[in-house]
Amino acid sequence: PPASQNNEQGSTLRDLLTTTAGKLRLGSTDAGIAFAPVYSTGAASGKSGRTMPNILDDIIASVVENKIPPNRAPKTNLKSEIKDEPKDDKKCIQDDCSKRYSDIQYSWICDKHVLWLRDHKNSNNWKLFKECWKQGRPVLVSGMHKKMNFSLWKAESISLDFGNQQADILNCKDSIISNTNVKEFWDGFEDVSKRQKVKNGETALLKLKDWPSGEDFKAMMPARYEDLLKSLPLPEYCSPEGKLNLASHLPGFFVRPDLGPRLCSAYGEFPHKCSSVAATKDHDIGTTNLHIEVSDVVNILVYVGIAKGNGVLSKSGVLKKLEEEDLDDLLRKRLKDSSELPGALWHIYAGKDADKIREFLQKIAKEQGLEVLPEHDPIRDQSWYVNKKLRQRLFEEYGVKTCTVIQFLGDAIILPAGALHQV
Repeated sequence: PPASQNNEQGSTLRDLLTTTAGKLRLGSTDAGIAFAPVYSTGAASGKSGRTMPNILDDIIASVVENKIPPNRAPKTNLKSEIKDEPKDDKKCIQDDCSKRYSDIQYSWICDKHVLWLRDHKNSNNWKLFKECWKQGRPVLVSGMHKKMNFSLWKAESISLDFGNQQADILNCKDSIISNTNVKEFWDGFEDVSKRQKVKNGETALLKLKDWPSGEDFKAMMPARYEDLLKSLPLPEYCSPEGKLNLASHLPGFFVRPDLGPRLCSAYGEFPHKCSSVAATKDHDIGTTNLHIEVSDVVNILVYVGIAKGNGVLSKSGVLKKLEEEDLDDLLRKRLKDSSELPGALWHIYAGKDADKIREFLQKIAKEQGLEVLPEHDPIRDQSWYVNKKLRQRLFEEYGVKTCTVIQFLGDAIILPAGALHQV
């Protein structure tokens, strides 16, 4: 609201930033700089000579020192809600935390690198999530499909409603992209005999390229959009209106990354998002190559189809292939649970290992006789799916361990920005 209509300093992040922006002096030497223009001039720097201040620090400092009336309690008193949390974050992560979070059903997987929240309905999940999130660790929340209208996400339902749409389809085997009618993709989703063939007669491993996404998703699929939003895990963080969802509360004049949602659908062994479980001859092909996202990501596996046709492994065969992966005991136990349906295989790496992985992939490229240009970045270009042999070499030669996660139907995987992953 205009400043004239807002005589009292707001307590939400949006209020604090927008009302402070108009009151602070641009270019002063104290903590009074907010939303400086994205350029550097003498006028902007003022007498202090500061050409590009740390804007967020300045805003926070000024708000804390000058702008919050002492007689007004904030609407959302997070401090009171988390006052019993430990000061030593790392100690909490390494310890069992069973006494502090005894009311939360959770486990640690991947050598305590990933938090698994097993009851999506627990309203206190966010408290333990926050402790894990501070450490930049991925989080898995299971059972999200139980909150969703499953009929909306079936392949045949999407094909029936939107089969006449055009979209970019990627063949993951040769990286060739074609624009075609999406009905062709969905017809082959669970029937291998209806899938496209490539020149050598092999069946194409297809992926719909983020169709639909963002505003197109909301406009094209309003019922599915609403179903997805009401089913998001940890709504305090993931919901567009979540009190801890920073991106949603920033003023509109900030440039934001594409926050989605987007639908990712693919054939193949263990594809991304909506998946159709079939088998390729090896694990050298992924439907999503190794890459980094610029924002935090929530990925929910909303549907898993069992492909039928010649050359397709049975479900037991798929499980056997998965058991060959470097899995911890809890994931192996889930594989043996007949009520669980695996749909995607993830390999995740911490952001701090990005430089080592980049150097390793450039070395492998040279070994394979590939040209490595100075401007080439194997992670940015998403040009590699790191197979089992290479993952072993990465560990032996660089000390970088792979975190292997199986995503089952209804699992939400939450990744912090900067975490490397392939699917």
